[in-house]
Amino acid sequence: MLTIGVDVGGTSVRASVVDPHGEILETRRVPTPKSGPELNAAIAATVRALSDRYPVAGVGLAVAGFVSEDRRVVRFAPHLAWRQVAVADELAEQLGLPVVLEHDANAAAIAEQRFGAATGARVAALVAIGTGIGAALVIDGQVFRGAHGVAPELGHLRVVPGGRQCSCGKRGCLERYCSGTALAATAGEMLRDSSEPSTLRELAELTGVDVARAAEAGDPLARRAVDDLACWLGEGLALVADVYDPEVVVISGGVSSSAHLYLDAAREHYAATMTGAGHRPLAEVVVAHHGDPAAMIGAATLAREHALATPKAPSGG
Repeated sequence: MLTIGVDVGGTSVRASVVDPHGEILETRRVPTPKSGPELNAAIAATVRALSDRYPVAGVGLAVAGFVSEDRRVVRFAPHLAWRQVAVADELAEQLGLPVVLEHDANAAAIAEQRFGAATGARVAALVAIGTGIGAALVIDGQVFRGAHGVAPELGHLRVVPGGRQCSCGKRGCLERYCSGTALAATAGEMLRDSSEPSTLRELAELTGVDVARAAEAGDPLARRAVDDLACWLGEGLALVADVYDPEVVVISGGVSSSAHLYLDAAREHYAATMTGAGHRPLAEVVVAHHGDPAAMIGAATLAREHALATPKAPSGG
């Protein structure tokens, strides 16, 4: 059974036909429209372009936002036009196919648990480190969503009371210290607080990518900033271990491409910080296998399960 997974991002809508083994057969991409009706229409047109070429049985949407517990409604997506919109039902009516929604981190976690870095793990967590932090938990093959469909928000756990301002409205959230944005902020503070020579001083604007590249090239200040991120990632992993006790934690997102710079140090900090350190098993901490397409693969997998569980309408006659 073939299904389509759609990654609905703030910049582009990407849709892929995915087979039951998690292999992508074809992908199409269109820019993300600004209004809700235009966004629905763009998704429907992209899906039709693929379903005209392949016999697909269902569609899954991976969304960076809050999805209702029944996975029918997008409650809020900060970079999209949907607000309390029954997206799944509206698209199902337009397409004539079963449609299911999922948070993008949850979808990526399903891809890694079924076909990737966490294959076969009974309890697997995913930490997506990019502009912010996304997180997901899979238990016995099922996504843990919490009572209202929004768990787990690891990136918005407060780790520094009164710390850096977060876009969520709180101060001191983990993602303000462990993300691409945080990496740039940390390096910026180090540049202001010292006269240490650094190639980063030559840049008018600083990004996490700039800091990672400078650290790769051996810049001492950039390396200290990366070490700080590693420490905070270790803190986050220890929190995950204390609450969920996973077998494996998968690190994904844009910052995962620089994992060789910080992951060993993060593992060490995690191992030393978790409750009962030295007297309990450690989770394996690994880099994601599927990378950027993971959300589409996971959404398509959930669409397949949803299609198989959806009763077929009786034929006329």
